[in-house]
Amino acid sequence: MTYNINEKGYYGEFGGAYIPEMLYPNVEELRENYLKIMAEPEFQKEFNQLLKDYVGRPSPLYFAKRLSEKFNTKIYLKREDLNHTGAHKINNTIGQILMAKRLGKHRIIAETGAGQHGVATATVCALMGLECIVYMGEIDIARQAPNVARMKMLGATVVPALSGSRTLKDATNEAIRDWINNPVDTHYIIGSVVGPHPYPDMVARFQAVVSEEIQWQLQEHEGKTKPDYVVACVGGGSNAAGAYYHFLEDTNIKLIAVEAAGKGIHSGESAATSVLGKEGIIHGSKTLLMQTPDGQITEPYSISAGLDYPGVGPMHAHLYKSGRAQFISITDDQAMKAGLELCQLEGIIPAIESSHALAVFEQKTFLPEDVVVLSLSGRGDKDLETYINYFNL
Repeated sequence: MTYNINEKGYYGEFGGAYIPEMLYPNVEELRENYLKIMAEPEFQKEFNQLLKDYVGRPSPLYFAKRLSEKFNTKIYLKREDLNHTGAHKINNTIGQILMAKRLGKHRIIAETGAGQHGVATATVCALMGLECIVYMGEIDIARQAPNVARMKMLGATVVPALSGSRTLKDATNEAIRDWINNPVDTHYIIGSVVGPHPYPDMVARFQAVVSEEIQWQLQEHEGKTKPDYVVACVGGGSNAAGAYYHFLEDTNIKLIAVEAAGKGIHSGESAATSVLGKEGIIHGSKTLLMQTPDGQITEPYSISAGLDYPGVGPMHAHLYKSGRAQFISITDDQAMKAGLELCQLEGIIPAIESSHALAVFEQKTFLPEDVVVLSLSGRGDKDLETYINYFNL
C-alpha cells in the first residue's frame, strides 16, 4: 500500500476533484502544470532562496529538555513558530505565489480560519505586488482581530463570510464562489491539504520542506535521520502533511495526528473528524467529514480557530482509514493546559493548534529511548486573548 497520491489524484479511496463545470478550466490548468513548474530549476532556486532569506528557514529542531524530563522521553520541537509570519503557512504561500505568477495570474484569493494563512497570503502578495482578497468567517474575524489588522496592513482586502457558522468552512465557500466568477486572472491559494486535486498534493509538497529538514537535523542531534514518532495537530492538515511527508512510506516511523475534540468528542461541540466523520465530499474532494444522517455538514467547534474544520484532507483520511497514522482527539481543556505547560517548562508560547499536539504526552506513554518529533506549527501571539480569558491572566 502506498500513502502518497496516485496519478488520478487519490490517496487510496480519498481525494479527486469534484468541482462545478465552471471551475474545471482553472483546476485543470493547475493540474497540468504544477509538477512541471515545481520541477523547473529556476522555480526551485527562487522558492528555496525565499524560504532561506525571507522566511528564515531552516526552522530549528529544538530538543525540549525540561519537557522531555517530565515525560521521560526525547521530545524534539520542529519550530515552525519561528518562521516569518509565525507559522508553517508561509511555506505553502511562497510556493503558490510563484506558481500563480508563472501561470500569469495577477489576482489572488484565499480563505482563512485562524488568520495565519490569510496573513501568509497577504504577505506574499505584498512581496510580489499582487492584489489580495481574503475571505474569513465573521466569527473568526472577531476572535482573531490582530491577524485581521495584519492582513489589512499588508494591503489585503478582508471580506467577511456571513453565511452558515461564519467560520472557516463558510469562508472557503465564499472563496470558491469568487473563483467561479473570476476564472481567468485569479489564483486561489488554498491554505491546507484540502480541496480538489491537485491542491492536497501541491500543498503537501510545498510543506514537505519540514520533514526534509527534520531528517538532516535529527542526524545532527541523534546520529540518525528517522524519528520513532512524528506528532502534529490536524485541522485540514497541512502542517501534519509537511511533517509526515518524507516518512509516509516508512512504516517503522509512527505517525500521530491530533485533532480537536472541543468540549468532548460526543458533546456536539467538537471537530474530531476521525471519530465522527463519514465519507463525503467537501470543497471538491472526497474525504471524511462530519455530517448529519442526511448528509448535511455538521458545524465543527474548537477553542482553536485553526482546527474547527468539519473535514480533514484526503491524505489524512487515507492515513486514518489505512491505520498508517494514529488519530488522537484532544479537548479544549487538555490543549490549553498543555500550552501553558510548554510556556512554563520551555519558555515557548505555542499557538493553541500546536497545544493540541503537545497534549499527546498526557494521553500516551512513550519509551525513554523514543525520539518524538512534534511539529510546533505556530506561535501563540495570535491566541493571547484566548489564553488570557481561559486562565484569567
